[in-house]
Amino acid sequence: MPLGLILGLARAARRKRTSSLDILSSKRAPRNYYKGKNCKPTGFHTRKGGYVVVQEKLPNYVVPDLTGFKLKPYVSQCPIEVKTAEATDATE
Repeated sequence: MPLGLILGLARAARRKRTSSLDILSSKRAPRNYYKGKNCKPTGFHTRKGGYVVVQEKLPNYVVPDLTGFKLKPYVSQCPIEVKTAEATDATE
């Protein structure tokens, strides 16, 4: 019994980590493997080395009309402290 336990621990120590083998990178893959950056293609390559952009594959952002909208689209990195009636009531 103790001999089997010792052999099992020795076998587990020699085994490689499975988490590092799950990640497929260009170092662990064949020479022509290119992982990319998870981007969608916007067109296709031609036989002569050119690239044709397909308009249907380009992202189309629909922005609503913001005339008369009170809020601003971005939040400042350095906000200015503004004293409100709620803040003065809480400190008293």
